[in-house]
Amino acid sequence: MSPIRILIVDDHTLVRRGLIALLGDRQDIEIIGEAADGFEAIRNAGELQPDVILMDLGMPRLGGVEAIELIKEDNPACKFLVVTNYYDDDFVLSA
Repeated sequence: MSPIRILIVDDHTLVRRGLIALLGDRQDIEIIGEAADGFEAIRNAGELQPDVILMDLGMPRLGGVEAIELIKEDNPACKFLVVTNYYDDDFVLSA
């Protein structure tokens, strides 16, 4: 079975590096890229075609909710795992 291809999206470099360190040694996961905002996420998702995107919701320029909507248009099979520190249920559930 081929590894799950993951794109990590978060505006904090330290968070991205931590997730890469946490997941990078697993045999069943391949970290194929990263992005610091929603625009980079859309571009990288289009180029890399990940299976899963770990997506922060609160980012500058373009947030995660908007990026998810746009990525799903081009890659409807892609799955998302939302990573956030927001406590607002409506905002989180909109993802």
